[in-house]
Amino acid sequence: MVYFVKALAKLRQAERRAREAERLAYLGSLAGGLAHEIKNPLSTLHMNLQLLDEDLRKSESKHARRDLSRIAVLRGEVRRLEEVLEDFLRYARRHQLELKKQNVNDILDEVLDFMTPEASQGGVRISRGFAPGLQSALVDAGRLKQAFLNIVINARQAMPDGGELIVHTRNVPNGVQIEFIDTGTGISDEDLPHIWDVYFSSKQTGTGLGLPTARRIIEEHEGTIRVDTEVGKGTCFTVFLPTKESKNDT
Repeated sequence: MVYFVKALAKLRQAERRAREAERLAYLGSLAGGLAHEIKNPLSTLHMNLQLLDEDLRKSESKHARRDLSRIAVLRGEVRRLEEVLEDFLRYARRHQLELKKQNVNDILDEVLDFMTPEASQGGVRISRGFAPGLQSALVDAGRLKQAFLNIVINARQAMPDGGELIVHTRNVPNGVQIEFIDTGTGISDEDLPHIWDVYFSSKQTGTGLGLPTARRIIEEHEGTIRVDTEVGKGTCFTVFLPTKESKNDT
């Protein structure tokens, strides 16, 4: 009976991944054309706004100063559009994983070292509880860094008044487990079913692609990610990555 339940769960997961792969393949086919049709006009707009900015700085009139302020707003919006486009392309494009045996602790160290200065400025302390002797996993370090970075950024944004992010790793049967625990605002019951939806965000910042991209990368590694949360207390994202041996057994 237990075997049947596990087999059924694996089948459902495989079916969901197949549907997701089909959808992403369609998105990927659109990505190239979208990049051309949108990136080129954005680049032209960005360049001309910069030229206008340079011309207006030569004038000291009151109108010039007002126009410079408006141009600054427009340039900020162009950068925002470029960011949204780049995030979409990262999400939609298909990637060939470059798998190597890696210690996930080392990958996390790089991500957390990178994020610590920015987190500290926002009053967020990052603590590490890494398991010594963590099993190596067969991963694409670059892609996995992006997934971990997205999760950490999401945690930081959930703590606008400061707090703590605790990252644990441990060995578990057939793989390694990583926990990202924050003391932030938590996720409401209303928002929780939608956190993996593309372009859904309850925050003022961000593109709404961070968590969907993180989940996609983790599932590319045949891993899983789940969330436990309590409003007003915080959130824990738990990532499981299988070892090479467990992949071969399936």
